[in-house]
This record gives sequence, structure tokens and C-alpha cells, in this order.
Amino acid sequence: MKRKKILYIGNALSHKGATVTSVETLGVFLRNEGYEVIVSSSVQNKILRMLDMIRAVISLKSQTKTVLIDTYSTTNFWYAIIIGYWCRLFKLDYIPILRGGNLPYRLKNNPKRCKRFFGNAHYNIVPSQYLLHDFKDAGYINLKYIPNTIETTKYPYIERSTLKPNLLWVRSFAGLYNPIMAIKVLQELQKEYPEAKLTMVGPRKDSSFDECKLFAKEHNLPVTFTGKLSKQEWIALGKSHDIFISTTNFDNTPISVIEAMALGLPVVSTNVGGMPFLINDQMDGILTPEKDVIAFTSKLSTLLKTPTLVHTISKNGRVKAESFDWNQVKTLWKNVLD
Repeated sequence: MKRKKILYIGNALSHKGATVTSVETLGVFLRNEGYEVIVSSSVQNKILRMLDMIRAVISLKSQTKTVLIDTYSTTNFWYAIIIGYWCRLFKLDYIPILRGGNLPYRLKNNPKRCKRFFGNAHYNIVPSQYLLHDFKDAGYINLKYIPNTIETTKYPYIERSTLKPNLLWVRSFAGLYNPIMAIKVLQELQKEYPEAKLTMVGPRKDSSFDECKLFAKEHNLPVTFTGKLSKQEWIALGKSHDIFISTTNFDNTPISVIEAMALGLPVVSTNVGGMPFLINDQMDGILTPEKDVIAFTSKLSTLLKTPTLVHTISKNGRVKAESFDWNQVKTLWKNVLD
């Protein structure tokens, strides 16, 4: 059967040094299943990128009936709103994929625009139980739960029990993800474990990168900043680290956390957004209060002293990650797109 031609609207900017986003990963998965996927946009300038996305909708309106729209909660939220308008104008079925961990804020603070955009969507794809819960509470019914996905065969599992205080943080350097907290946690952890060290992987998005580098230098902390790495490079880096930490203030269901679970790295994360829906505390990860450096450090200390807990979390984390494997998820996408 000939598959549909799909226009996928999102930020495909990894070639410009940004983090690989879902439009670049899910797009590949769908192509491998026989769909013709056209992606927009890879233009770096924000205004020109928006114009390129609109151009793609206009030029392809007679060739496709389905438009996927990665929908975030910060500035890029408005990209989705504008593309939704053009899709409705041309009577195209559009499907927002709800990526933004702070979208519940948008539901409360931009209710009319949200109702027009989400309410008129063919479906809203919800990758986390957290957002599913909030959107149902807001009265939306055109929802489909499809989790974020990885290929677990590409993530070699190392079963862990005894740990060293080698911490790994993987995310874009943006204030939203609170990277400075990771360095302050390292500083606190060194009081008990002087040998503790931290590697931070990810591209710069705002001034938080400079803040982190300055703080680490001023306090003589062993922090390695790798910049952006390819997926293969950071997966290889995971072998020499023992604990994956997530210090974010808002989040949905981050792929980096699922990937860490697949590698067998025990995850310690702030208890925000979709994280308590992803992590079962003390079972396949550890949750700790938002912005609380002391509590976060205490959780790390307990983990370092408790091999049985490490083994449980490492083993269960891999099982959790396997539930996000593409071979498990692709049927859900086919049901929507076909």
C-alpha cells in the first residue's frame, strides 16, 4: 500500500549545532516505515524559519492532507499556533505533537488560542501521561497517547550495582533546564566525595552556559563541558559514567532520560512536569524536589551507598526504556497516520 505524504513541521537544526530534535528522529522512523516525510524547517533564523514553514504548508497543500507539528511551550509555541492557522485555512488535517513540558501553562494563560489550535486538530499526540492528564482536565478529547521512542538495540546495557560519583548531565544549556543546579550539586557532593566529577553534554542555548562555566571555574570544580555530541558519542561516554542527573525546572518525557535508562545508568531527577509519570521513585529512578540542591545531593549520597538500590534501578530502568522502543510504538503511529 502506498503510504501518505506527510509534512512534518519542527526545528531541524542539528546541522547548525543544536540538539537533535524529534522532527529529525521520528521523521527517520516514519520514512523507514514507508511514509514520505517532508521536514520544515532547517533555517536557523527564527523569522525566516517561520516563513519557510508557512511556505512549506502553502506549496504542499495539494500534495498532503496530514501535517505533523512539534508543539513546544516557550517561544516556539507561536510557530505551532501560526502553522495551525494556515492548516485550517487550507482544510488540512494537522496533528500537534505535544513536546513542551510547560504546555499546561499555555492552557491556562492562552485559553482561546489553545482551544482554537488544539480543539480543531485532527488529533493531539500526547507523549506523556502527565500532559494527557492536564489536557483531559482542560476538556480536550481529541487526544492520542504515543510515547517518545528510541531504538533500544543501539543502547548497550551495563548492569550497575557499585557506583563511583561520576555524574553525567545531557541537555541543552538553557535556563529552563537549570544546568547551574547540576554544578552546585557536584560542589555539595564533594564535601562527602572529594573525587566526584561531572560531565555536561549539550549545546549552548542561552547565557546559562556562560554562568555554568564561570561558576565551575571560580569554585575550581571538576566539570567537563563537551559541547554538543552525536548520539553515538554520548552513548559511548555513558560507559565511563555512573549516574545520570536531570536538574530541569520543567519537562515532559525527555528522550535523554529514557536513553540513560536504556544504558543502565541510574537516573536522579527533579520531580517536575512529566518526570513522576516517567519515573517510579526508588524503582526505576529517583525523584527529588525541584531546585533543592541539598535534597538532590542527599539522594545521590544514598544511591552511592546502596548497591542493592542501584541494581534495582539499573535493571528496572532498562525494562522501562524497552517499553519506548520503536517496535513497540510504531503501531500506534500507523493507526493515526493510516
